[in-house]
Amino acid sequence: MIITYAQTDGTVEQVSTLDLSAIESADIEEAMGGTAWRVIEDQLRGQDPTAMRAVLWASRKRAEPSLRFGDVDVPGWRRRLKARLEREEIDDVLENLMAEALAASEDSAIEAMLPHLRKLAENKDDIEAALDALGKGHLVRGPAVSED
Repeated sequence: MIITYAQTDGTVEQVSTLDLSAIESADIEEAMGGTAWRVIEDQLRGQDPTAMRAVLWASRKRAEPSLRFGDVDVPGWRRRLKARLEREEIDDVLENLMAEALAASEDSAIEAMLPHLRKLAENKDDIEAALDALGKGHLVRGPAVSED
């Protein structure tokens, strides 16, 4: 996931969870009360402010090792903080859905997930590319979704 924070001065801080080290991920788990990483990933998909803040904190600790989690705040987080899927995550979701769809010989599972993927994708073109890679290009043209 890519966590973006649009700061008040107009700069955008962007952190990819794919770039976190194992220690940084463990630090995030600990800061969030021992929450397992897979749960944190679900929280990020749900735009949970604490999970997104924890990823920013772990990234900022690289430059400021003494930074405490409790000292990282994100004013106006609803407007300025977002978590979005990266291409690898889109591929994973679609591959899992494809396996389910093939087992059921239908595309409905993929079609049901597409609006959610379109909403969460950092790069909207990744959805089309991932569908084409799965041989499901016929599902590409869906309705536009707001960036919220």
